[in-house]
Amino acid sequence: MANTPLGSSKELAAIIAQLTKTIDKRADGDPKTSYTAKLLSKGSLHCGKKIAEEGAELALALAAQGREETASEAADLLYHVLVGLRSKDVSLNEVAAALAKRKGVSGIIEKERRKS
Repeated sequence: MANTPLGSSKELAAIIAQLTKTIDKRADGDPKTSYTAKLLSKGSLHCGKKIAEEGAELALALAAQGREETASEAADLLYHVLVGLRSKDVSLNEVAAALAKRKGVSGIIEKERRKS
């Protein structure tokens, strides 16, 4: 088990705030010149497939690669998750609300609740 804490989320929050603005700005751009616009033009199913692909790459990095590769794959996954949320018109406030509902609830209990 890892002994290093995750640390402050301040830097990550600032970068995600910038990234969301960039995604919003590029969403209606030209798919020939913007990767974000290209992903969005292909729809939420394609975005979901990209999230799965990036998630698998992160899983492999966790299993067999170093810290730098793992951080890079995590960054790729976060970007694709944000684009995927945009493709479904799901705001970060909605995601925050979903997380807030789970605050203080064991992950095991929360998963059990979803089954019923």
